[in-house]
Amino acid sequence: MLQSIRNDMRAALERDPAAHSAIEVALTYPGFQALQLHRLAHALHMRDVPLLPRLISTLSRFLTGVEIHPGARIGEGLFIDHGMGVVIGETAEIGPNCHLTQGVTLGGTSNRREKRHPTLGSNVVVGAGAKLIGAITVGDFARIGAGSVVVTNVPAYATVVGVPGKVVAYYDAGNDTTIRLPDPEGDRIEELSQELDSLRRLVESLEVELAQQRQASGAQGGPSASG
Repeated sequence: MLQSIRNDMRAALERDPAAHSAIEVALTYPGFQALQLHRLAHALHMRDVPLLPRLISTLSRFLTGVEIHPGARIGEGLFIDHGMGVVIGETAEIGPNCHLTQGVTLGGTSNRREKRHPTLGSNVVVGAGAKLIGAITVGDFARIGAGSVVVTNVPAYATVVGVPGKVVAYYDAGNDTTIRLPDPEGDRIEELSQELDSLRRLVESLEVELAQQRQASGAQGGPSASG
């Protein structure tokens, strides 16, 4: 457990430029605090200790705003940034070196006692407010955009955004580059936006031309000068 704490601390210090020391992280980072309380609750849960694990998780939620069920399996090096509103369900699994931000939900879709929460691979990043629902799998190094709602499996190295979430890019680890995928819907929206701008300019041009015609017509129809 001490090794897990060290790796969790390392993750916070490496990924947050605002973190200046281990003491600061331990005393002021609710995500780190919630994670350590969870590791205690999970250890008791795995030993079938009744009630106490849930009491610890309830205390953690009250103190940090982060709710993690004692049954959730979380690898070392998780960084929960800001933390408030994060919910991690009972059968959720999180691989090593992942990164969650505020408002993230790893939720379930079933009321049966079965695997019903997401499984995250290693080095997964989940943006603020994203909702991952059901017994889906998110591959290693995947990135989930802020506010996305994900209900299907996500391939490794993929970037997912939107409601519902869809893959928009892949990260090429070998070349350290991001490969953008074709986006027909986005391209069509851009075309419509350009057409709308063209129509707006045409209407403005016609309004100017009509105003000039009215001005010229008024000048021609005015009273003539007397001799």
